[in-house]
Amino acid sequence: MVMKESAEKLERGEPVPNFELRGTDGETHTLSDFADYDAVLLVFTCNHCPYAQAKFDLLNDISAEYDDAAVVGINPNDAEEYPDDSYDKMVEYVEDGTIRYDAYLRDETQAVAEAYGAECTPDPFLLRNGGDTFTLAYHGRLDDALNPDDDPTEIYIRDAIDAVLAGEDVDLDFMPSRGCSIKWK
Repeated sequence: MVMKESAEKLERGEPVPNFELRGTDGETHTLSDFADYDAVLLVFTCNHCPYAQAKFDLLNDISAEYDDAAVVGINPNDAEEYPDDSYDKMVEYVEDGTIRYDAYLRDETQAVAEAYGAECTPDPFLLRNGGDTFTLAYHGRLDDALNPDDDPTEIYIRDAIDAVLAGEDVDLDFMPSRGCSIKWK
């Protein structure tokens, strides 16, 4: 496990890259599949990283709590070197209820993670739906629990989602997410 912090690549308000990725439902998904949501929380994550595992419950809760915000997990890790991050394991995590996001997608080529500048798992990007395009509203920590065994006292992402749903700017400075480095091929 190599701990890494995220860095900013995309600017707030900037249109975000689209994608075409296979989901655990067997379907191919693009950003337009989430056009009915005012916000999309795109989280580069995986199955095996303890930092990512520590956020499963929070992301599941957010997915259940918000009708107007989708939670979309994207797993970019090299599944040959890390078999726990394979597509089949992702499907198992969804089927057994460990992951209950609106979608859990596989970035097999890692091109989407690269386009967003994702560096660790979890690496969250909150998108604002502008009607014809999605823009970056927030990129950074989900909460103030920096280590897998820490309990959060502040959940930053809820404040960020609430701001986006209210049509406001997110009033949070960039705070890098922390997690395992993405396992590049």
